[in-house]
Amino acid sequence: MSTPAGIQASFVCRFEAFTLDVDLDLPASGITGIFGHSGCGKTTLLRCIAGLQAAHGQLTVLGEHWQTDGDSRPVHQRSLAYVFQDTCLFPHLSVRKNLLYGYRRVPANQRRIHPDQVHDWLGLWPLLDRMPARLSGGERQRVAIGRALLTSPSLLLMDEPLSALDQQSKQEILPYLERLRDNLAMPVLYVSHSTSEIGRLADHIVMMAHGRVVAQGPLQETLARTDHPFGLEEHAGVILKGTVAELDTQWRLCRIEFDGGELWLRQHDHLTVGMAVRVQVLARDISIALDENRDQSIQNLLPATVDQIASEVTPGTSLVRLLAGATPFLARLTARSVEQLRLSPGQRVWLQIKSVALAD
Repeated sequence: MSTPAGIQASFVCRFEAFTLDVDLDLPASGITGIFGHSGCGKTTLLRCIAGLQAAHGQLTVLGEHWQTDGDSRPVHQRSLAYVFQDTCLFPHLSVRKNLLYGYRRVPANQRRIHPDQVHDWLGLWPLLDRMPARLSGGERQRVAIGRALLTSPSLLLMDEPLSALDQQSKQEILPYLERLRDNLAMPVLYVSHSTSEIGRLADHIVMMAHGRVVAQGPLQETLARTDHPFGLEEHAGVILKGTVAELDTQWRLCRIEFDGGELWLRQHDHLTVGMAVRVQVLARDISIALDENRDQSIQNLLPATVDQIASEVTPGTSLVRLLAGATPFLARLTARSVEQLRLSPGQRVWLQIKSVALAD
């Protein structure tokens, strides 16, 4: 059986002071993060895909044509579910009845997700008999996501679902979203302006600025590009997928192995040996040396090869892309440092990584 096509979306949508003009080719499963600053067109893009916003263009979802130049399916004929910032739960219905509201309206032969699965994935069993007024913000959002999933959509749209939550509530709900990512066999488009959320959840990323797509592709590779406008921002860097290889209880550290080497970072209580994790390494936290120097406080030293140099991306600042094995890193250096070290593509160097953190 052939794998269904993903999502192909091409839209032009003009407003008085803003134009959305995008051309996307997205995977058929996993979470695609739609990333960019406020006002860049992320929500407008989701509304066009949902059919809530009129736009010129074409849209194909898993091989089905939802919009062509001459025809557009109305919203109710698009097999999608939309999770907004506001949960919009029915206040007079219990959690159980909120969850079943959409499920009961799906013909039995079209139901692909069972309530028990959603209860497991989102940890909803203890909440089923509660009323929405007795739920925390994070609990309400989990119920809203569960209600959307129980309509058995072909596509799930999530528009900054955590933006209204405090930091503690965000940390509580993120593991449930990771569980969804690992269990759902459907594409999810997840809008956010948070690099930490995107880095933790997404497998694919679309970067937007001023109504345009400035980069798109697999998360790890796309974040490590030197030609998108986010490389100089405070939290610019790369996300690495690795495995916990060792827990050092004496020094409260853990060792993460990845394709290209290993990194030490602060131990977290929930980590266990063999666990798959994602770690973030910021471009600002990498310096480059021509020779290995173990006689220093920096613990993470990696041999690498200079791959690309984007010189003077702003006056006095350069971005250097490096490869440790096949794994890309970004380093933000002064243009003077690049010149003094005489860096060039193909050169062997050492990465000195001052800080590594779990992508959370």
